[in-house]
Amino acid sequence: MTTLKTPTESPYKSDNTASNRCGVTLMNNQVGVVVAEVMRHKDNVTVTPLPSMIRVDAVGTMIFDYAEISEALGEESGYYDSAQFEENMSTHYGRMIHEDDRTIMFANPEDAAEFIGFDLTASG
Repeated sequence: MTTLKTPTESPYKSDNTASNRCGVTLMNNQVGVVVAEVMRHKDNVTVTPLPSMIRVDAVGTMIFDYAEISEALGEESGYYDSAQFEENMSTHYGRMIHEDDRTIMFANPEDAAEFIGFDLTASG
């Protein structure tokens, strides 16, 4: 008699519940390493160095402060900006808002509503 083995649940199954997380993938180069090191010291942020990239993930919201990153790079304020950020980032998840002096990542789009002028009240 053959017994059937019960399949184990896949760790890769679909899960559509909110994670309350946001993050970016940075290039593992001189700038990416410095940006990751600045972010490593922030609350709710996890930095994971990988061979060709660096993951920077957060719970809730995280802010990339350009002046702080410029200083860590040994440059004058204004050196690091949204163009530099985009150049060193390959992908992201969560809502991303670029401002003149920082990039803000939001895990939940509702938290970004005031920054993008989105009205959350239902109409109809």
